[in-house]
Amino acid sequence: MVTGERGLPGDLDAIEVAFDDERLVADAGLVLPATLCDRLGAEELIDGLVERPGDPAAGAAAGAKALSVALAMLAGADSIEDVDRLRAGSTGAVLGLPPRAATTCGNWLRGLGFGQVRQLDAAAGELLRRAWRAGARPQRLVIDLDSSIAEVHGKAKAGVRYGHTRVLGYHPIFATSAESGEVIHARLRHGAANTQYGAVRFFCEAIARCRRAGHEGTFLVRADSGFLNYDLFRAILRHGGHFSVSATMQAHVRAAVQAIDEADWRPIAYPGSGRAEIAETTIAVDAKHRRGPHPLPERLRLVVRRVLNHDPAHPQQPLFSDYRYLPILTSRADELEIVEAEHRDHAQIELVIGISRTPASPTSSAG
Repeated sequence: MVTGERGLPGDLDAIEVAFDDERLVADAGLVLPATLCDRLGAEELIDGLVERPGDPAAGAAAGAKALSVALAMLAGADSIEDVDRLRAGSTGAVLGLPPRAATTCGNWLRGLGFGQVRQLDAAAGELLRRAWRAGARPQRLVIDLDSSIAEVHGKAKAGVRYGHTRVLGYHPIFATSAESGEVIHARLRHGAANTQYGAVRFFCEAIARCRRAGHEGTFLVRADSGFLNYDLFRAILRHGGHFSVSATMQAHVRAAVQAIDEADWRPIAYPGSGRAEIAETTIAVDAKHRRGPHPLPERLRLVVRRVLNHDPAHPQQPLFSDYRYLPILTSRADELEIVEAEHRDHAQIELVIGISRTPASPTSSAG
């Protein structure tokens, strides 16, 4: 309701804005995730798994507090104070739970120790299992790995560091399902962590979570060049999957690309007005990665996309063709066009991270 200073329409010497309608709901879209949480029994699950913090100020009712924070983040909250937006009007009644106050949620979060955080992580895994058992399991499991820089303001928070982007913050890692966009697994890391820091263990945790949720058979892991790690490749093969990971133009990769015959390049449809072609070759694997359990083969398949850097429709053409090369290391045996096109779809994880993170963390990993 908007009124003038004396309550007269059009009197704008002073304006009072009051959200005093008890039926008012500011974030009606939260009904969908709130209903999903209710159907999966999220509040009761978290209450049963997460122990009460030792700090008396943290209180109990972990489920209601965790859901209050999660739903507020879905509504765009980027600070703990924003949790109070869920208490406006009839939002709580619509969501089916009384949202906790921001101060209450803040005290609870600050009281959590490492054990309680791991218990919350276990609850997330169980919720994934329940959702997949209810029919949300993907028909084909494609896991996208990526990381993002979560910027913060203030150096007092534990783990806050400057990383390769020179942004102060954290460097979390994500595993998402390409089919649904859901976050399968996530882990917070300090801001100076390398992109592939802890990636092998993180992947093993993610695929174990998928197995517990009911996935059987093979799977595909896609990632950018920040995850170019032969130990990660071996872990993926050990668990029965395949990998498709962007590579950098290091000397041995460059030599292999330059050795591709011009007649082997195939044109492909490419977004925009640019021209793109693809080809493939192989590169040798170091002996140390061909020993021990689950060794890599002697050579890995290298799929390469090259994109013309100038517009073919431009009247002034360069004297020499100038290409940008984008190599991919993969264990897949599918058709060349399929492997390249599906790897290119990995870029959609940037949209997932953009939705999942808060507005204060704008930077994702390069690669």
